[in-house]
Amino acid sequence: MTRQRRSFDPSFKLEVVRMIKEQGLSISHVSQTMDIGVTAIRRWMEQYEAEQQGQPGISNPLTAEQQRIRQLEQENRQLRSDVEVLKNRPTRSPVALMNRNSRHSTLAGRRTVAVSFLEA
Repeated sequence: MTRQRRSFDPSFKLEVVRMIKEQGLSISHVSQTMDIGVTAIRRWMEQYEAEQQGQPGISNPLTAEQQRIRQLEQENRQLRSDVEVLKNRPTRSPVALMNRNSRHSTLAGRRTVAVSFLEA
């Protein structure tokens, strides 16, 4: 039986973090008492710390515009990476393969034979 993923209010998350920070309770104790995963609480703690340093966190989540900017930046990085891969990819066109791998004498000989055959 799988548990359904729960979502929590930013104010609830902030309250849990404050319990740990201000009251000195351990993460494991709060986790057991409130039936919340330890990993979730640690993530909330990291978000709180990031918020204290001026980054988006629990109480001031990203706006829709900020989320869109992050998404576009991620897409931009992916596209730049794809372009680099394509730039460095060996060409697979028949002409490039012929120029790179063929012996010029064989190709010249075929042309000569074909021309002489048609003329005869």
